[in-house]
Amino acid sequence: MAISDLRRDYEGAPLDEATAAADPFSQFATWLEDARTRELDATAMSISTVDSEGRPSARMVLLKGVDARGFVFFTNYESRKGRDLAKNPRASLLFYWATLNRQVRLDGVVERVDAGESDAYFASRPPESRLAALASPQSQVIESRAALDERFAEALERFPDATMGRPVFWGGYRLIPHAFEFWQGRPSRLHDRLRYERQSDGSWSRVRLAP
Repeated sequence: MAISDLRRDYEGAPLDEATAAADPFSQFATWLEDARTRELDATAMSISTVDSEGRPSARMVLLKGVDARGFVFFTNYESRKGRDLAKNPRASLLFYWATLNRQVRLDGVVERVDAGESDAYFASRPPESRLAALASPQSQVIESRAALDERFAEALERFPDATMGRPVFWGGYRLIPHAFEFWQGRPSRLHDRLRYERQSDGSWSRVRLAP
């Protein structure tokens, strides 16, 4: 199949300055609510990080919280993204909602959430997920699937009720955005793009970008 055979046009309600929220967090909340009614994984997002040598990498994670402070996700601190963020605490997030022909991009600095927040979220996870966090040396080379299953079985033997505390190498991060871009697909590739940038006084500027 030729790549050109996959071309399609995009339809969507206009995204314009008259109807978009002045605050990007409010605009995101509206779009996220729309996505929840249409998308299987509305909170799935790509996070891109850069290592100490300037090499980028991206992967999908799940958004676990958002408020005026920023966007929260959880992971192993010793994973590749954790190591990247330890050296360069900046990242980009991307949400893509195909059924709505919408994207949201965010750029910002990243910090760890406090221990209490990480503890509370870890305790809320299903038992199997808590055991998996303990068993998996995320992003490290492992001999085989059988070796991973064995590590999980060992964790289950040690903590049959999964009542262990949060591992010290696992927890949350918060991206504090300094820029948002909202993208709405439109016909003839004349897409709508609104970019918000945080100003020194904490307010947000807003401009339209060419598609």
